[in-house]
Amino acid sequence: MRIGILTGGGDVPGLNACIKAVVNRLANEDHQVTGIRRGWGGLTYTNPDDPDTITANLLPLTKANVRTVDRSGGTFLHTSRTNPSRVKGPNVPDFLAGQYEGDGPHDLTPHILRVLETQGIDVLIPIGGDDTLSYALRMHNEGFPVIAIPKTMDNDVHGTDYALGFSTAVTRGVHFIHNLRTSSGSHERIAVVELFGRYSGDTSLITAYLAGVDRAIISEVPFDIDKLGRLLVTDKAANPSNYAMVTVSEGARLADGDLMLSGEADAYGHRKLGGIGALTAALIKERTGTNIIYQQVGYLMRSGAPDSLDLMAASNYAVMAADLAIEGQSGRMVALRGGTYTHVPISITGEGLKRVDVGELYDVEEYRPKVRHVLGRPMFL
Repeated sequence: MRIGILTGGGDVPGLNACIKAVVNRLANEDHQVTGIRRGWGGLTYTNPDDPDTITANLLPLTKANVRTVDRSGGTFLHTSRTNPSRVKGPNVPDFLAGQYEGDGPHDLTPHILRVLETQGIDVLIPIGGDDTLSYALRMHNEGFPVIAIPKTMDNDVHGTDYALGFSTAVTRGVHFIHNLRTSSGSHERIAVVELFGRYSGDTSLITAYLAGVDRAIISEVPFDIDKLGRLLVTDKAANPSNYAMVTVSEGARLADGDLMLSGEADAYGHRKLGGIGALTAALIKERTGTNIIYQQVGYLMRSGAPDSLDLMAASNYAVMAADLAIEGQSGRMVALRGGTYTHVPISITGEGLKRVDVGELYDVEEYRPKVRHVLGRPMFL
């Protein structure tokens, strides 16, 4: 068989390790692996009649050329947020311009299927979050064999307890917060730390829980800025070092406000998030008169090499996905459920959003983690 592998959406630590493990497992069974550059974009901009575009977008992967890739973070195949089913007119490849006219968006799925056929790719292994895997589901529905691997540092892929990148993101967040304590305490300020997290506040919640942060604002619960300010002022006064800290999900919103969005919507309908931390910091300073340290650490959380847990999950997800492909299965997503490696129908990714269990894990009145009972819960709650 020839298996295609791609990474889409935001990069996370562990992707290169996952790619390497897939290649090694399949090579041991004498199967070929083709790396697809820039996610779904690699297939979108490949012209089967133009060898130059094939070389630019499709890379044969061997044990030799993936030997050292797991030693660094990110994805050496690169990534994009291309959605072949919603390509705007100006982004349609020049060689397809005659077939798709107007502003669009245009559905280039027939072209994607033609590229896969002409390149002899039998199975696709996409590594991604909800958006990337939503098009993987489309491929499955079109009848093309797909084995999906979940990744997102928000840990919000529906159908699995764990997605690649989450452990490293939280580890980074805890590390940065502990480092930030020195300046916060030295200057006797309130520190506002904005973390990634669009629809799920898992990253803010778990980072605050592990780092012992005073308050945590999550995407699921709108917050009252005056109440948050009063709580933090109280926390600051109670701290012998006279400082306080709060984490804020980028997808959080004020009780009387909306999400902080900017720019045009991407191919999956999402506008860029960010800014709620800066707004929160400014309002707290304005209403309490307390000096603030504001820090946005989003991209730093997804940069650098993976921790050991993400290496473990990446390698095991990869081996499981490769085994499924070898066995001739398709339409599956590898997963961790109840502490056990398993696989589920890929359709489960479209059945809902994985979000914080607010009733069990969050105190909506005090704006802080409330983890009182862990018996029977997943390792990452």
